[in-house]
Amino acid sequence: NDDQCLLLSETVWGALRGLETFSQLVWKSAEGTFFINKTEIEDFPRFPHRGLLLDTSRHYLPLSSILDTLDVMAYNKLNVFHWHLVDDPSFPYESFTFPELMRKGSYNPVTHIYTAQDVKEVIEYARLRGIRVLAEFDTPGHTLSWGPGIPGLLTPCYSGSEPSGTFGPVNPSLNNTYEFMSTFFLEVSSVFPDFYLHLGGDEVDFTCWKSNPEIQDFMRKKGFGEDFKQLESFYIQTLLDIVSSYGKGYVVWQEVFDNKVKIQPDTIIQVWREDIPVNYMKELELVTKAGFRALLSAPWYLNRISYGPDWKDFYVVEPLAFEGTPEQKALVIGGEACMWGEYVDNTNLVPRLWPRAGAVAERLWSNKLTSDLTFAYERLSHFRCELLRRGVQAQPLNVGFCEQEFEQT
Repeated sequence: NDDQCLLLSETVWGALRGLETFSQLVWKSAEGTFFINKTEIEDFPRFPHRGLLLDTSRHYLPLSSILDTLDVMAYNKLNVFHWHLVDDPSFPYESFTFPELMRKGSYNPVTHIYTAQDVKEVIEYARLRGIRVLAEFDTPGHTLSWGPGIPGLLTPCYSGSEPSGTFGPVNPSLNNTYEFMSTFFLEVSSVFPDFYLHLGGDEVDFTCWKSNPEIQDFMRKKGFGEDFKQLESFYIQTLLDIVSSYGKGYVVWQEVFDNKVKIQPDTIIQVWREDIPVNYMKELELVTKAGFRALLSAPWYLNRISYGPDWKDFYVVEPLAFEGTPEQKALVIGGEACMWGEYVDNTNLVPRLWPRAGAVAERLWSNKLTSDLTFAYERLSHFRCELLRRGVQAQPLNVGFCEQEFEQT
């Protein structure tokens, strides 16, 4: 009524989203008067998984930057923070079981790390905003930063009959590898409370494995011949069994499915490749036809920058526009916008994220029929001005202005 707002929700998380909606109902007239239209809203998300990936290995992001991002995720009703913690360039995660991973694998073991307290703070800060933290530790590839802290973990590459002095993916032929992974992921499972861990599995380069005589001998003994996908499958299956034994579920990148690794029926496949080996809509069809749940990321790589209103490309994606039964389409549980860190650090993260990620957020929240670009532009432009008012350095969508422009504090 005229002097009261009423919010009804079945869960506390729904109430959080409703409060955010309340905040966006306040408008300001040209004369400077604030007002709220009398209205009634019934709202709910289309997809349960609405995520954002940040890469903190290629460039370290300060803790404050991550917390600020979680705030803006909540403004956009995103509910999964996919934390790509470590990768080839650096290992900033402080492991209490294997401290040498951080000491020897980070850019700087004093300034460019996430302590146990930092991780705990991120998880709790996210929880209070209705956001899950999905931690990713990608193996067997993307692990060069792991090597200095755990000698013998990575595969020595050979040039002819001699070691070349370089290293490749995790060595899948050694028992020590699986003993390490068992202990490390036991720790990770206790640190990150979410049911799911992201185990990666993408872009495994077989060149180093092919060059190594011990790997070749291992493959002969296992009967793999020269099929290195079987070797990859052997490693990943073993790792999945380890993680499963700790009562955890797992998400993997699509190569694990593409390479026909034998995985549990409850595995979630994240589709990230736009057109290799097939276009991403065909990939969703194949993944769901096989009975697996799927996440879509392929069309939502925010780190790819181009001139013009690329938010429109993100917005017009229809995640279920593939050939398949209703049962298949029900297996697509959502998607993620991804901000990989090759050319992104704390100096340019915020304007590259926002409001572009908001286009993905609306696509994952709103009804399929909410798709008109003209109306979306009006909403997103207004929302961008609201972000500026909240102190978020969101970039412009096109020519225009906001009543309250961003000012550096």
